[in-house]
Amino acid sequence: MGAKNLAVVALILASIASPLYGQNLKSRTTEKHLRDFDDLNRNIYYRNKLEFSLETGWLPNNIPFVFDFLVDSKFTAWPLHYTLVPNIASVRWHIDNIWGWGFLRGNTDFTFSGSYTAIPRGPETRYFAFDYGIRRNFIQPNWRVVPYFDARGGVGNINAKGPDGVLYAQGQDLTFTLMMGSGARYNFNSKYSISAGITYMHVSNFYLSEPRYEDFGINVYGPIVGFNMRLGKEKRHSDGMR
Repeated sequence: MGAKNLAVVALILASIASPLYGQNLKSRTTEKHLRDFDDLNRNIYYRNKLEFSLETGWLPNNIPFVFDFLVDSKFTAWPLHYTLVPNIASVRWHIDNIWGWGFLRGNTDFTFSGSYTAIPRGPETRYFAFDYGIRRNFIQPNWRVVPYFDARGGVGNINAKGPDGVLYAQGQDLTFTLMMGSGARYNFNSKYSISAGITYMHVSNFYLSEPRYEDFGINVYGPIVGFNMRLGKEKRHSDGMR
């Protein structure tokens, strides 16, 4: 067969294969679109959804302040050890729908919280605080288990014992909180879910008590569990897919 005949055969095969390939690609795209359309998580994570959240933790592990390198402080854990038991009631506000690609696909919620932290180990006994936070939920289509990462900060009041002469205790009642954690959330349905993870909690007065009382701070981590409940009626989604 000559080169001219080979070229004719190649053109014929290409004309046959081209529409088949296009139909195949279109079919795969349509299937993905339908999978997204049927994603049950779009009825759970959506813009302007409100939830009530209740969390409690057990934080017995004492470590140095994780950001000591930023404040030019000695990276060390103080001899006085604490155990904190945070109890956090929050309103969660989902600020967007599900979006993103790959493992980053998900949505974001803000939290506005009031917390009471019991201190079963340490010279102080309690800590009240108002906290504000942000959480990124990493959502895959129709997964009931959704990983998350969150961070929050706040201001509160602790019954400081540093002014009473207790070494390494807190230097004043007005204190600030930083919390960071990661875990996973399990959705029973569009209204109820539970979560579990590990969280780090820092409490200090940001050196406001110095030089009279040194700011030693509290730095602990441990497990935390939570319960979430949708506020308001269920909302079904049929658009806004990405």
